[in-house]
Amino acid sequence: MSRAVFPGTFDPPTNGHLDVITRAAAAFDEVIVAAGVNQSKQRLFSIEERVEMLTEIAAPFGNVRIGTFEGLLVDYCRAEGARVIVKGLRSGGDYDYELQMAQMNRKMSGVDTLFLPTAPENGYISSSLVKEIARLGGEVADFLPAGVHDRLLRKL
Repeated sequence: MSRAVFPGTFDPPTNGHLDVITRAAAAFDEVIVAAGVNQSKQRLFSIEERVEMLTEIAAPFGNVRIGTFEGLLVDYCRAEGARVIVKGLRSGGDYDYELQMAQMNRKMSGVDTLFLPTAPENGYISSSLVKEIARLGGEVADFLPAGVHDRLLRKL
């Protein structure tokens, strides 16, 4: 059975994240969407809220489950029996950063990383940018799954 982990902050999950989930679900027997827990970082949404949103958007996929991790991603992958990390790439800047992480993860654990270039319609979407636009009163419905959009508006 092929198992992959799609890690991220998902604060909040965007249509770009959903695209990666959709594509990874088609490529692997099982995909674990793993929300990172980092107590030292301030998030808009709690880990519980992020897990709820991810559970909602992943519901149509029978082979996707939601998890959380704290600490090293490679330790989480080992514990879950995942041999692949899936990462979405929006730009060359993402590639430069993620390549170094992928090489380090492989050296530390043997876990490989699969890069999925973003779909063109999602290439400019980031959780940080969506939150900033929403805070300033801009419309962000086109960038988020409907349930996530509703939660973001209530939160702000």
